[in-house]
Amino acid sequence: MKKYHGAFIKNEREISCLREADRMVANILDAVGDMLKPGIKTRQINELALDMCSDYKVKPAFLGYCGYPYAICTSVNEEVVHGFPSERVIEEGDIVSVDMGVEYEGFVGDAARTFPAGTVSAEALKLMQVTEDSLYVGIEQAVAGNDVFAIGAAVQKFVEENGFNVVRRFVGHGVGSRMHEKPEVPNFKTGVRGLTLQNGMVIAIEPMVTAGTYDVDILKDGWTAVTKDRKWAAHFEHSVAITPQGPRILSISDRGLNKHTIKA
Repeated sequence: MKKYHGAFIKNEREISCLREADRMVANILDAVGDMLKPGIKTRQINELALDMCSDYKVKPAFLGYCGYPYAICTSVNEEVVHGFPSERVIEEGDIVSVDMGVEYEGFVGDAARTFPAGTVSAEALKLMQVTEDSLYVGIEQAVAGNDVFAIGAAVQKFVEENGFNVVRRFVGHGVGSRMHEKPEVPNFKTGVRGLTLQNGMVIAIEPMVTAGTYDVDILKDGWTAVTKDRKWAAHFEHSVAITPQGPRILSISDRGLNKHTIKA
């Protein structure tokens, strides 16, 4: 890997390793979507992730990262990110954001989706759809020569035009041999010029969108972020390579790109 103003430029072999790591993550998220329904406990999602990592012979990237005690993040309703799997039972109408990463051949795959549990409200459905759509709006800006902050400006504009807000406390990031590399990838307009995107960069774009305020609280566990007004939030994430042909989404499962799959 070569450095460019602190960000790492990957070669084809390194991007291939990242693609394989992300394929595994996407397959795990597919399996989570298959099992997620009212009545299951969020710890069962963690158990599924651990079992699939064992089958793949890879390490869960989140487990032990900065002391995080689980393989996966399960954030329900007003929980934005970093929610702990637990004995909590998922109820009809809940929405569950699931964030997952694996380490493969020294490289990290990272992706997230928000899933409905049974039939959800019209507002929750719109929240998920707008969040997912905003991810692809951001990805469209992930081209060489563009300013990295153009991604966040595009995401924020789309989200706010649809009546929601973007969390400011957390941002996307570069990803490679470490889970968090430069550059930071905000989901909002910062008002300053950022790093110019270059071919070979790999970034994780991950809008976190709320139905109310974008301000968050951190719970006593030191990890779980919840909206300050306790209105619901959604989270979608892809790892994306910057290439001469345009943005290349790496976190695609064996089933293909899982886009616009939310059903009423």
